[in-house]
Amino acid sequence: MTPSLMLNYFKMLFSDKRLATVFGFGIASGFPWVLIGSVMSAWLKDEGLSRSTIGLFGLVFGAYTVNFLWSPLLDRIKLPYLHAALGQRRSWILVCQLIAVCATLKMATLDIQNELFLAALCCFIIALSCATQDIAIDGFRIDCFEEHEGEKITAAAAMATSGWWTGYALLGAIPFFLADLPSIEWPQVYFVLAGIFVVLIVITLFANEPKTHREQTQADLEARYQARIGSTSGLASKVGAWLAVTVIEPFASFFKRNGFKTALSLILFIFLFKIGESFLARMSIVFYKEIGFSNSQIAQYSKLGSGLITIIFALLGSLFNQRYGIVKGLFISGIAMAASNLMFSWIAISGPKEYLYLAAIIIDGFTQAWSLVALVAFISMLCDRAFSATHYALLASIGSLGRTVLSSYSGVVIDDWLHGNWALFFVITALMVLPSLLFLYLIRDKLYAVEAKSKAASAQS
Repeated sequence: MTPSLMLNYFKMLFSDKRLATVFGFGIASGFPWVLIGSVMSAWLKDEGLSRSTIGLFGLVFGAYTVNFLWSPLLDRIKLPYLHAALGQRRSWILVCQLIAVCATLKMATLDIQNELFLAALCCFIIALSCATQDIAIDGFRIDCFEEHEGEKITAAAAMATSGWWTGYALLGAIPFFLADLPSIEWPQVYFVLAGIFVVLIVITLFANEPKTHREQTQADLEARYQARIGSTSGLASKVGAWLAVTVIEPFASFFKRNGFKTALSLILFIFLFKIGESFLARMSIVFYKEIGFSNSQIAQYSKLGSGLITIIFALLGSLFNQRYGIVKGLFISGIAMAASNLMFSWIAISGPKEYLYLAAIIIDGFTQAWSLVALVAFISMLCDRAFSATHYALLASIGSLGRTVLSSYSGVVIDDWLHGNWALFFVITALMVLPSLLFLYLIRDKLYAVEAKSKAASAQS
């Protein structure tokens, strides 16, 4: 990997305006996880709620695991008035962001001890609207690049990952610094977070809607379905064809495109890949506070430090994936995941030593970056451009399903099963990585075939 190759690659990253927009939308995608994830966990912890309750609050992320159920609507339905002004993707993104801002402002008015249900409801509304936002954002990113632009698809995965971590970690550091100020309480922090979200809406307003052939492709498919149903009345035929293209065709297209067995293999791998990492992530803030780190230290290391390291490794990881292949990138990041989790076990035994915290953050940042870039690029390659939002949402939801549902019980595991033994907890999360690596090895030939198909399309362009 020569310096000239790296220089040319980074020039390409920062010269393509589409990649800059992808980075901005990545920020908007990562930031909601601050609102209902790390900040909410810290607030609940400071209010004296149990680890089990804090863990169960993570069930609101379930919206991200099932958003594929309504993702076909975002590929087909045009929002009145807004569609004409902003286009298919941006109009949906804007509406979802406005809903999330309103729910965030409501959070800032709550007494969480006495209004815990309302807090959970607001978190769910934010999760639901932002999970829908992500359908449109992922569809936007995939629509921006033709299938033969393999290099830029990988670069877009890096920029999306970098943006996500900028929103989650760098912007996510702000509330923790604020929370350590004597005059600031958590509800006031949420006013600031709502203001940041309003600024992110500006990105949506000034982005350029990608041009695609999606509508023409869908119209052709609808005409074919209508011809098949032709024996019924005109209205019933049109409605049936519309429903078939909206609900059935996106999922049928995925299995046709990849083959039934390969499609199932891909789904199972994606389901398993990051379960251990998400168990760690759900309880990480609680662990840091219990082990003795302050809010400012959490902001400095887990937010600012982790965010910067992840962004750097995301860019390097995309270059590695482009040169050596996405499958190799998945293997490396999977091994790093296990090592990262074991570092936190070491901290649990040794106590709040900052040099160990820094080492863990560096390894974790590398893990997060390489795994996300490889996974995002890989999933993007599997998507049919006619149903890009639906296909990406389907695969991303499957990846979130195991992480969200199972990791929501991470507090129960540490409280009831392990009786507060953090060191053993992190060892178990490291072992959770192994099944996905074994499965990755078993299906490697199928994954190489998918990757080769994408590279062939790029070479022919």
